[in-house]
Amino acid sequence: MVKRRKRNSFIIIASTLLLTGCGNSELEITQNDILEVARDDANATKKECSNVSIQEEKKYYTVSFDTTTGSYEYKIGKDGIIQERNYKRSNSEEVSTTEPVEEKKEETKTETKKEEKKESTSFDENQQAAIDAALANAGLGQEDVTDIGCALDEATQQYTVTFNFQGTNNTSTVDAQSFAVLSTIMG
Repeated sequence: MVKRRKRNSFIIIASTLLLTGCGNSELEITQNDILEVARDDANATKKECSNVSIQEEKKYYTVSFDTTTGSYEYKIGKDGIIQERNYKRSNSEEVSTTEPVEEKKEETKTETKKEEKKESTSFDENQQAAIDAALANAGLGQEDVTDIGCALDEATQQYTVTFNFQGTNNTSTVDAQSFAVLSTIMG
C-alpha cells in the first residue's frame, strides 16, 4: 500500500511535469500537490490529518500536520521533492519546533563522533538494528558506507544513525522501539 501511494504521488507529479512541459517552461506545482506529497510520505489520509499548515517560502514549501501517531513537518522544494522531514511522536513530552530539533541533531552528531573514536565498529544489538534500518531505508548496505555512528537519545527514545555515502553525510532518526526510520537528512 505504501509503495502504491508513493508511486501514485510520483505519477501525479510526473504527469504534471509532462503536461506543463509541453507548452510551458515553468512548472507550476500547487499547494495541494505539495500537501499530497507530504501525506503520501507520512502514509496518512486526508481524514487522518489535522492542524494542516502550508507556508510558501522562496525556494520551498513548509508543510506541517498532526495525525494520531504524531506530528509531521516537511520542507518540500518547488519541484515537489522532499528536502527535509521531521517526525515527532504524539507521546513525546518535547515541544516540536524546528530549531531545537536541529540543535539536538548537531549535539548528537558530536556525541556520535566521540563514540566512533571509542568504538570504531562495535555496536550493541539495538544499535546495529537501528543502523540496519537506516541503511535499508537508504537502499544501502553497511559495506557501501563509511564513518558509521549510532547514539541513543534517551529523552526521545530515538537512535541517531550517521554515515557517509560517496562523500555525503547522512543522518537518520530511528525509533528505539520499532526501529522504524522517522527522518533522514542528507548533506
